[in-house]
Amino acid sequence: MTLRLPLAAFAAAVFAASAFAADPAPQATSPTNPIGGKAAAAKAAPGEPRLIAWEELVPKDWDPMKALKGMDLSQLDDSDPRANDLLMKLQEASNNAPTNPAMNGVDIRIPGFVVPLEEDKGEVTEFLLVPYFGACIHTPPPPANQILHVRAQGAKFRAMDTVWVTGRLQTQRNDSMMGVSGYDISAKSVTRYTGGAK
Repeated sequence: MTLRLPLAAFAAAVFAASAFAADPAPQATSPTNPIGGKAAAAKAAPGEPRLIAWEELVPKDWDPMKALKGMDLSQLDDSDPRANDLLMKLQEASNNAPTNPAMNGVDIRIPGFVVPLEEDKGEVTEFLLVPYFGACIHTPPPPANQILHVRAQGAKFRAMDTVWVTGRLQTQRNDSMMGVSGYDISAKSVTRYTGGAK
């Protein structure tokens, strides 16, 4: 038997996040890739939130794949204790993924997918914002620097709805049953994603 699914799935999630440390190739915008890998504008108009891309949340020198260097994953199977050790190392690295200190206190606008945490009278008041469909629900959570903990006044959104979130970003860790977030935001607005920046 080859590499266990949990380790393979987790390694894939970490690998996806590692792409943000490099310059991503431009891609078409889609419901499952709302920002399309395109770089966001560097500066916002005075008094306006800055449109950011997910890769700006990742420090340029962070290497999430460091734990996998020199390992031949095809040699690991379900009974190999090294597979479990590696899975634990990857989970720890993901939960402790460093945030970008330059983003602390910045008023931002970012698209992503909703992972509900708290509801009140049918409205989501607290949720995780993640960069890709299925994160934290159908797949392992992304690294902490790719999860935003959002507090909102209340919005009628369901799990995995695509939204724009606007508010002041804070580098603050939060543990939830759905994943560890490296950022916190009190949302000024949460609106349905329509495919454009406005």
